[in-house]
Amino acid sequence: MTRHTWFEDIERLKQSGQAFAMVTVLRAQAPTSAKPGDKAVVTADGQIRGWIGGGCAQPSVIRTVRQALADGESRVIRIAASETSEERQLEDVLEFGMTCHSGGTLELFIDPVLPTPRLVIFGDSAVARSLCDLAPRVGLEVAMVAHGADAADFPSASEVVANDAPADLLQRWARPQLVVIATQGRRDMQALEAALAMQAEHIWFVASHRKASVLLQQLKSSGHPADQVDRIVAPAGVPIGAKTPEEIALSVLATVVAGRRQSAPAATNHANASTRIAAAGASTASVAAESLCAVGAGDMAQEAAQEVAAGATAVGQSASGWRGKLDYIAERFSNTPPSCCGGGH
Repeated sequence: MTRHTWFEDIERLKQSGQAFAMVTVLRAQAPTSAKPGDKAVVTADGQIRGWIGGGCAQPSVIRTVRQALADGESRVIRIAASETSEERQLEDVLEFGMTCHSGGTLELFIDPVLPTPRLVIFGDSAVARSLCDLAPRVGLEVAMVAHGADAADFPSASEVVANDAPADLLQRWARPQLVVIATQGRRDMQALEAALAMQAEHIWFVASHRKASVLLQQLKSSGHPADQVDRIVAPAGVPIGAKTPEEIALSVLATVVAGRRQSAPAATNHANASTRIAAAGASTASVAAESLCAVGAGDMAQEAAQEVAAGATAVGQSASGWRGKLDYIAERFSNTPPSCCGGGH
């Protein structure tokens, strides 16, 4: 296979959104049919386009390619003649024993190439627009969904869909990984129902705690499975005291990145409010206030947090010693609309 041919294969796979790995021979000790510099494009289904050696080497390569595509990490492997087919890690090289009679040793570099992750954003609010502008800067491909949207209004988006009907969206994307609903009062329920119908892996809803609770309960009452609705993270974002649409978008984007990297913090609720504050070592009013805002403590959050912080300081304790009081505060003020965080409507 010529260089031109596998370049074409790479472009075709990228266009189709299919993951693959570029495998390059680093070192070859005779007798081997592959030579240093030989390359191949390898997909998870075992297709090899190019040349990296004969049939003895290919099973180990395909297995390692699948592992690399699963975790996104590059690898160096060595395939060497051995009486057994055992596998062992030698510092930064994974060695496979090869029982073929041909002998020889190959070292190969396996470099996974994953599709650009797509972030689907519902809404044409100021937060949605700001998130659309920010997300490509962290390597996300943005698709905007807003009823009646004009593509010219979203220059940073790779795709703009003016119809939020679930049936139409399902034809475009099968189980998207990342979805943010930033409709903020305009077609909230339609967006939530569409995200659930698409079976998105991660869903964040930009809304206040009170509003989110009401709408999520409506989803359950209308027949959506409770376990699916409970996967919607709301309010979206991390508590950074965001006020402007740009700041709120930044807060939401942080949780999206965490979700993409499989380290997303769980949705905040009353039960874990005190744990979050204690874990953060919250001994100041500002940190405690932000944590309480995240659970909807609202206008009373600053006063309550100051009281907790002052009490903890007075007795020389950390906030962990005040868990009971924090639970009480979170519960008491949970129905007050948040005003010190970027919850929005």
